[in-house]
Parts: sequence; structure tokens; C-alpha cells
Amino acid sequence: MKYMFASDIHGSAYYCRKLLELYKESGADRLILLGDLLYHGPRNDLPREYDPKAVTAMLNGQKQEIYGVRGNCEAEVDQMVLEFPVMADYAVMVLNGLNFFVTHGHLFHQDQLPPMKAGDILIHGHTHLLRADALGDCYILNPGSTSLPKDGNPSTYGVLDGSLFRILDFEGTVVKELDLSAGRKEA
Repeated sequence: MKYMFASDIHGSAYYCRKLLELYKESGADRLILLGDLLYHGPRNDLPREYDPKAVTAMLNGQKQEIYGVRGNCEAEVDQMVLEFPVMADYAVMVLNGLNFFVTHGHLFHQDQLPPMKAGDILIHGHTHLLRADALGDCYILNPGSTSLPKDGNPSTYGVLDGSLFRILDFEGTVVKELDLSAGRKEA
């Protein structure tokens, strides 16, 4: 199966719209959102076309397609308007035979790892910096930020297709990729 990952929309109607268009075009089976969906946060500038109400409507229109986790900018009021769960700090998922620990990144990250076994994958957002690397015998993935990328990175999202994880910009260019097949657990 194919999964799309995105993080840090931060209320940008412009980037949410583009992300959902790319999701439809990709043929992905699910969109996994890694938090910070509606609010821009006090440390960030306003993103392009800041409109949390429009973002809410767009995401609710795709609620059957979305899995989500809570970012550091999510509040209980966000869950009141979003029609899919977003208040879990993390989710543990088996995707294409690979074990994923899915979180935003403000609680669990490279320097504060969750319990992980060899081949497990930590995927998070939060830093607004894309990443796809091995860390010892595990993997750390970050699809970057859709609306407020940092350090000169473009706006990006991630796609897992089989065991291949790709980070793409909004023009469809592969920015980084990593084959996670070494992490596959054989039955």
C-alpha cells in the first residue's frame, strides 16, 4: 500500500489545498498527518493564506482518508472542529510490514527516542526539517513542513510506497529517499 505523510500545515489554506490535490493524484491509500494542523504558533510567521477555518473544512472533507497525531500547537478546541482524531501523542502502526512510531516530534525525537527495536521507524514532523536516515539499527524520518519549511528547504511531504520512503517537494521532485527494506520483519 501507499501512504502519504505530511506535517506542519499551520493553518495555511494554500498549502493544505495543494497537499490534498497531491494526495489525490498520488493514489495513496491514507494521509497521515503529523500534527500542527490549524494554528501557526507564537514562534512562526503567518503562513501563506492563513485560514484555519478553511483548513478545517478541507481536512474534514477528507476525514475518512486521514490518520492524525497531536502536535505541540494542537489544543482541545482543534479536536472540537476537526472530525477525525488528532489528540493522541503518538500512534504505533505496521505499514507494509514495517513498524512505525508516528508522532509530532516535540515529545519523541532523535534525542528522546521511544522504545524501539532493530528495524523500527520513528517518523515525526515538528522541526520543519526534512530527514530520512538510519540511526543505529533504526530509522528516523521527517517529511519536512508543508507550509513553513526551515533552513532553505522547500515545502515537502513524504510518501511510503512499499518499503521506499520518498520526500518530495510540491512540484513532485524527489528531494530525498530511503529504502526501508532492511527494517522489514520476516515472518
